[in-house]
Amino acid sequence: MTHPALTKGAVATVTGGAAGIGLAAAKQFAQLGLRVCIADVNADRLRGAAEEIAIEANGRVDDVLTMETDVSRVDDLRKLEAAVRDRFGGTDILMNNAGIKTGSSIFGSGENWQRVLDVNLWGVINGTQVFVPSMIGRGRPGLVINTGSKQGITTPPGDPAYNLSKAGVKAFTESLQHELRNTPNCKISAHLLIPGFVFTNLAASGRTEKPPSAWTSEQTIDFMMERLDVGDFYILCPDNDVHRQLDERRILWAAGDIVENRPPLSRWHPDYAQLFEAFAQKT
Repeated sequence: MTHPALTKGAVATVTGGAAGIGLAAAKQFAQLGLRVCIADVNADRLRGAAEEIAIEANGRVDDVLTMETDVSRVDDLRKLEAAVRDRFGGTDILMNNAGIKTGSSIFGSGENWQRVLDVNLWGVINGTQVFVPSMIGRGRPGLVINTGSKQGITTPPGDPAYNLSKAGVKAFTESLQHELRNTPNCKISAHLLIPGFVFTNLAASGRTEKPPSAWTSEQTIDFMMERLDVGDFYILCPDNDVHRQLDERRILWAAGDIVENRPPLSRWHPDYAQLFEAFAQKT
């Protein structure tokens, strides 16, 4: 079974599509016979990615469009939407995937915080507001896939700007899906992709070889496609180290901080370490 939006001749637009998860998604879409547009800030990577996607599209170079785009700039996204419309007639699948992870601290650079939020959160908001009204107007089955993060759900210490941006993507995508399902005659659904540990440039941290615990981008997209077929909104991806049951316990514990009135981020609080370990072992 394949999602009705993922049909030959449909159009997919992927931001952050020149590498990693975005490129893996674009290649998978091309294999299915979709026409694909990838957007990225790196012109050199776009050229190489377009060649890879064209191979997956059996050489259909006219079915691949690239555009240098900064998703934090709404005018860039308006130009992107117009270019896709002019070339392919419109977009059916929008994957708001562009993201950065620069490292942050609570009292760190305000400019760094601003850039992370501009790309990771405002990029998703901008992409949705620019593309989705016309997607609804097409009257065709469609998908909006926003790339979130487990860090936006359990918010571990260490990179608060990234956590905040991805927590915002979660809340925004939930509201988007509520809006779409209550819009008359709308055939578009929204989905939150929540990757596990994926070996990409974003997560490499100087490593050149994939750690055994990490999934590849291709594994992540294969899992995403499976879960889209069954209609999942929260596409919670495992990896080679963390299985779904452990993710569920971590998420439940994080919510329990509020319900049980524990200190925030009690999972990392020494007074709660043994309690969390016991909780995590439960099935």
